[in-house]
Order: sequence, then structure tokens, then C-alpha cells
Amino acid sequence: MPVKGEPSVAASGEWIDDDGVRMPAGEVHAWRRGTNQTLCGLALSRSHLRRFHHVPWTDTFPESGGAADEVRRVCPRCQAAAGRGRSGRGWSKGWTRISPRP
Repeated sequence: MPVKGEPSVAASGEWIDDDGVRMPAGEVHAWRRGTNQTLCGLALSRSHLRRFHHVPWTDTFPESGGAADEVRRVCPRCQAAAGRGRSGRGWSKGWTRISPRP
């Protein structure tokens, strides 16, 4: 189950794994429970996206080895909005300033 505050997955397709659990397939987007849109602004119902509240956003990346078996594309706008990984204080930006100006 996703950690509170961590986005879940909405996808254009689905497949059933060996244990009988629905998993995302096709194009995946990040969404938060209680909303009817992805983090990039797509309406879930109008875009015909299926919700996977049991799949954390970080499991959709190919290097995670989690639910990414049938994922063909990860939405870059959702990826930027959600951040790619977790830092100690929530979602990270994906970049850090090394030498800020005075």
C-alpha cells in the first residue's frame, strides 16, 4: 500500500499477475486518492484511466521491478510533479542546488 501522501497510479490499461492482482499497463500517471484528476491535470473519467490505489507511484518505474512489467510509458509531467523518489521529508524535486549565488 502507498504511504500517506505518496501518489498512487492511474493507467490506460491493466493486466492480472500470477496472484490474481490487477496491475497497471500502458501509459501510467500519478494521482492522489480523493481527487478525480492526475497530477498532470488529466481527468480520470474523460481520459478513461483506471485507478490502482494499491500500487505506489514508485513501483511503476522499470528499475523498481515492482508493477512495471507491462508499463509502456510513464507520464513525464506526472513524474516531474510527484518527484521520482522519496527523500527524508516527502517527495524530492529531483534536483538540488549545489552552489547557490550569494
